[in-house]
Amino acid sequence: MTELDVTAELGRLRGTIDNIDAALVHLLAERFKCTQQVGALKARSGLPAADKSREERQITRLRSLATGAGLDPVFAEKFLNFIIAEVILHHERIAEAH
Repeated sequence: MTELDVTAELGRLRGTIDNIDAALVHLLAERFKCTQQVGALKARSGLPAADKSREERQITRLRSLATGAGLDPVFAEKFLNFIIAEVILHHERIAEAH
């Protein structure tokens, strides 16, 4: 491959990565819109912000999905734990406002 070919291929691959990153941001935004609604419902109903059994089921499910997709399940679990922690913070803030 020539340097020009490598540069072109890098540009193509990076463009794909940029598109995937944009899709991930939009998907996360949609997910957080839903979890905000869950937080409001929990607050109105007097339910706790965290639901450990749901979290455990989601982690198990995500690890299985990751394995099936060829993604490291440990990484997938870390990613979901990060999201869950942020969701719980949002739910706690919503509950404090009610």
